[in-house]
Amino acid sequence: MQHGVVFGRTDSGCWRVATASVLLSLFGFSAAPSAQSRKRGTPPPPPPSWTTAWAASVQGPYPIGNVSLPTDLKQVFPTPQVGARNQSFRLIVRPDVWGVRIRLRFSNALGTRPVTFDDAFVGMQLSGSAVIPGTNVPVTFGGNRNVTVQPGGDAWSDAVALPFYRAGDAVAFTGRKLAVSFHIAGDSGPMTWHAKALTTSYVSLPGSGSKGADESERAFPASTASWFFLDAVDMQVTPAAHTIVALGDSITDGTASTMNGDDRWPDVLSRRLHARYGDTVSVVNAGIGGNRVAGPATYTPDQPFAGGPSAVQRLDRDVLSLSGVSSVIWLEGINDFSPAANTDVETVQQAMREVVTRLHAKGIKVFGATLTSAVGNGTPADSLARELKRQMLNAFIRTSGVFDGVFDFDRATTDPATGAMRDAFIPNSTDGGPGDHLHPNRLGYATMADAIEVERLVIW
Repeated sequence: MQHGVVFGRTDSGCWRVATASVLLSLFGFSAAPSAQSRKRGTPPPPPPSWTTAWAASVQGPYPIGNVSLPTDLKQVFPTPQVGARNQSFRLIVRPDVWGVRIRLRFSNALGTRPVTFDDAFVGMQLSGSAVIPGTNVPVTFGGNRNVTVQPGGDAWSDAVALPFYRAGDAVAFTGRKLAVSFHIAGDSGPMTWHAKALTTSYVSLPGSGSKGADESERAFPASTASWFFLDAVDMQVTPAAHTIVALGDSITDGTASTMNGDDRWPDVLSRRLHARYGDTVSVVNAGIGGNRVAGPATYTPDQPFAGGPSAVQRLDRDVLSLSGVSSVIWLEGINDFSPAANTDVETVQQAMREVVTRLHAKGIKVFGATLTSAVGNGTPADSLARELKRQMLNAFIRTSGVFDGVFDFDRATTDPATGAMRDAFIPNSTDGGPGDHLHPNRLGYATMADAIEVERLVIW
């Protein structure tokens, strides 16, 4: 079998196409009508444009961050300073919209050494780390099979056609996941990552070499609940879709929701929007567990923080650089009021004004979301101090006029009799534990998403 060949004239190539066709038909995917089947005189569709279909806000260096569940990766990455060593990743991601072509962004934002990515592929996940045979397409960078990204930088791949997708198949592909594979040539050094993926991805062992072309599950024996290096996926969509960015902390990142369940509040909102507006909208998640609005003042590979860079610091990379962004829903601030941060309310308000002003300057609408209750989280004294600040910030969000609209997550999730989160939302859906009285479970997240008046959100 030729390296990376999906379509070809050889017997091997033809077999792979047939295999892909059979498997895709088993999943219910069908080809769209050909150009010849369109009625004569029908105007051609508008040209496709890029829309961000998936994103993960990066932090680093690994292992600094708040993970979904404790995971021992010492055999996979023995030394964080060495990072990945001549090994391959197969990251599983779920695009929120589908298109005929795709491009990928690889980040070395928090690295300290150049990282060389090569032998990248993108295909349809079959199960686990296996890829549906015949769908694994090679990815290039400026026509080359590799790219070296300097510390602090990132790189977009070339546009790659997805031969298994046809325009009009979006409904059949809803919820399906991509397997993005790539090899790290040599040592990566400290790794840029997104700690809390709540999605299982896969890694080969150190020194195992390039495995991205292997469609089987055996090449990737190790699993991880984090994403590494990859931080955005764009789809070329016709007509153009609007990207809505959910910006925030762990409650947007999905802490206490179900592993591999896609039941964070942005996921539930996405399903509501698609049910009503089809594929005219894409919802992407820019949450980081432990993130703050206004701090820390400095975030570098040498001075990292588990919650990632502040919303002010990361706005350009995590929101403004994405494709087709029309709106942002921003839920954040509770970590600024933690005992460790103890930020005053006025500082958070000023940082919020700054971020909204920058977004408005780009023509992006910003919807504020009220902070959910933290009563019962931490000591009684800490809980009370945080609660008072939370109420003050919520009043600002509701009444200041800074935002283009407000979604009241506080009202949707708080028990008015106690001021705490409603009992049904407290048990942890990730590990089955009792919950921490701060992070809602999957039922709580669904309730938050249901509190969003999508008619107000869809304003284009």
